[in-house]
Amino acid sequence: MHIEVVTLFPQMIHEALAHGIVGRALERGLAQVSCSDPRDFTRDVHRTVDDRPYGGGPGMVLKPEPLAAAIDAAVARAPSGVERVYLSAQGEPFSQALAADWSSRSGLVLVAGRYEGIDERIVESRIDREVSIGDYVLSGGELPALVVIDALLRLLPGALGDERSSLEESFDAGLLDWPHYTRPVEFEGRQVPLVLQGGNHAAIERWRLQQAVVRTWRRRPDLIAQAKLGREASELLNEYLTARAADGGANKGD
Repeated sequence: MHIEVVTLFPQMIHEALAHGIVGRALERGLAQVSCSDPRDFTRDVHRTVDDRPYGGGPGMVLKPEPLAAAIDAAVARAPSGVERVYLSAQGEPFSQALAADWSSRSGLVLVAGRYEGIDERIVESRIDREVSIGDYVLSGGELPALVVIDALLRLLPGALGDERSSLEESFDAGLLDWPHYTRPVEFEGRQVPLVLQGGNHAAIERWRLQQAVVRTWRRRPDLIAQAKLGREASELLNEYLTARAADGGANKGD
């Protein structure tokens, strides 16, 4: 997979990607990440990439000429037909489903804005999709780009030590993840659930599914409404809701 990032701070991208799962994936040649800096496409001595907004107001806006050239250069290096994505607070929410879709492609161009944003004519002429990682404002698009890259690269075959890890994570089934435990069995008076200490794998899987569906119902009921729960998950949720109603909603976390 070949990912191009259009950014004023390429070093920020490269340094962050040198660690952990993503760093190992890049070392193994599972993906390539390159950067295109709009400053390299300026024509003045000051390498000017921003200017005051028309109509007045605070802040600066990224100029269209160097940004257009940087995007074009990134597209030229990327695989044919690559999608050009602007990391924007106005974009559609980034999701695990979108990460899975993009991870199956041969490449992607991510455009990281700065200041008050980019000239709208760039959005109209050189952006295929706008994506947001959350309803908040950041100083630029570099951190969102890194979030997207991390989410994509860990889904590539060979990126994880155990391929099952990417299949058993939050959101893959429309649910949050279940609780995880490791040694010791007891910590500060808190015990690892007995079901996890035994070797009954069917019971463990049922416990994990129950924990996932209940945790999702408690913390993200919106996901329950969107998820297509299987029969067993629906039964486990109904069991929980019935027990909760019986004890007057006294279950922990309610």
